[in-house]
Amino acid sequence: MNSDKKVAIVTGAGAGIGRAIALKLASEGYAVAIVDVEEERAHRVTQEIRECNAQAEAIACDVGKKTEAFRMVQETVRLLGEVELLVNNAGIVRLGPLADFPEDLWRELFRVNVDGVFFCCQAVLPSMVDRNRGNIVNIASWNGKLGAPNFGAYSATKAAVISLTQSLAREVASVGIRVNAVCPGIIGDTPMREQVQQEGKAYGLPPAEQRAKTIPMGRLGRPEEIANAVVFLASDKASYMTGQAINVTGGLWLH
Repeated sequence: MNSDKKVAIVTGAGAGIGRAIALKLASEGYAVAIVDVEEERAHRVTQEIRECNAQAEAIACDVGKKTEAFRMVQETVRLLGEVELLVNNAGIVRLGPLADFPEDLWRELFRVNVDGVFFCCQAVLPSMVDRNRGNIVNIASWNGKLGAPNFGAYSATKAAVISLTQSLAREVASVGIRVNAVCPGIIGDTPMREQVQQEGKAYGLPPAEQRAKTIPMGRLGRPEEIANAVVFLASDKASYMTGQAINVTGGLWLH
């Protein structure tokens, strides 16, 4: 196996933003572990990548379970080689007012969105530290910087991801590992956007077409635009950047 080969893990890579990230990384020469809780989706994206003459492996994993996250990383190393880049993209959304938000949904959001990031980072870090190199990009959200009615639980998880990113970045900067986050705005053409559309009706949330009018650039974002930001942060062009939470929001959020 080529020791110079770049290996990336993308969680939640079976659809939407994760799929776009995986395809873009493959086009940039990465061998990609396509990780998704739904094995069939992971295999579909893996096949897409292989049809473009790039290397990919499908791995089913619930990242919110520590044993599965560690197994997934071990499987990636066995199949593809040591991990150069981890993209923590897997996430879920649930809507509702905080005053009566169900405890089980609250805990499930944190289990997937926060524990999943934490466990996957723990799983890749020992090897990265040993090699004095590595890169982690966490997919947070603009909602992690600005709370919103009915998005409170989701926003809390994404704020936690941003804080985790900043703390870990400072912990490992001296050993050659960079840790950053990307904060998408309102992104169209994803399963999560469709879910928000459906759940949002019960809370009077406007449809995506209306929300697009509130965005300075006048449109929803595309999954590929998030993928471009991830590829930049993973590249040497971002070699002096760590602990950042980069907005990709079309001007919707600026801080």
